[in-house]
Amino acid sequence: MKVGVIGLGLIGGSMAIDLRRRGFADEVIGMDADSVNAEAALKIGLVSRMANFDTLVAESDLIVLAVPVNAAVRLLPMVLDKFHEIGESCRKIVIDVCSVKTQMAEVARYHSMRRRYVGTHPMAGTEYSGPWAAMSGMFDSTAAIICDSQESDIQAVKTVERLYDTLNMRVLHMNSDSHDIHCAYVSHLSHVTSFSLARTVLDKEKSEKHIFDLASGGFSSTARLAKSNADMWVPIFQQQAENLVPIIDEYIKKVQEFRDAIADYDEAKIRDMIVESNKIRRIIK
Repeated sequence: MKVGVIGLGLIGGSMAIDLRRRGFADEVIGMDADSVNAEAALKIGLVSRMANFDTLVAESDLIVLAVPVNAAVRLLPMVLDKFHEIGESCRKIVIDVCSVKTQMAEVARYHSMRRRYVGTHPMAGTEYSGPWAAMSGMFDSTAAIICDSQESDIQAVKTVERLYDTLNMRVLHMNSDSHDIHCAYVSHLSHVTSFSLARTVLDKEKSEKHIFDLASGGFSSTARLAKSNADMWVPIFQQQAENLVPIIDEYIKKVQEFRDAIADYDEAKIRDMIVESNKIRRIIK
């Protein structure tokens, strides 16, 4: 099978490595709008060769859209239009790997080739970006979400399930709306928190040396996500506004409760909130 990957950053590049190394893809064809990234991806061997959009779609059996979600929303109809030109005999598949799904589902919903699209979200990654961040094994033992599979061709879904099995991921199915709400809680809020923490510390702690010398594991692990790329996260927050804003409001209330208990020297209240928070141990080891 020939796999075309559009966007050769952390996710697309890491997929390209293991899909070829583990035998799912005979060849991986790449494309990246950034010429530096494209040259680097080819040089370090993430892909077999580079191609333009038309050639990549024409020569690939499965196309992966591994670009920011605003770009994916624009590219998906373009890929499906190319499928339409082939006609009903088209057996090509296109997937995306975006962490927001509702708008992706909307732009594909009434397209004649909708069933050749499978919306996915491999829930893995790091705070780093670009082809240099790609690594083998990044997806091992993590979850891959397939959204609205009832809208896709059965064989296309099975092929995509096999793709994620090759990456050693466990596959879950849900609809786009549920996916976006859950991701707002367990992923996107974490990034808002990390960005806010980093801004607070950078604004008030003017000595970079003090931050470096005194910040230990707790700060580093909490602020790690603040290194994430703005080009990816701005469109995520824009598309998630409806879900994310009320969740942020609820989070602010929880922070305010802590603030008030600390201000009141309320030992019992502080202890109760910490013990309540400790219940997360049952879920996250």
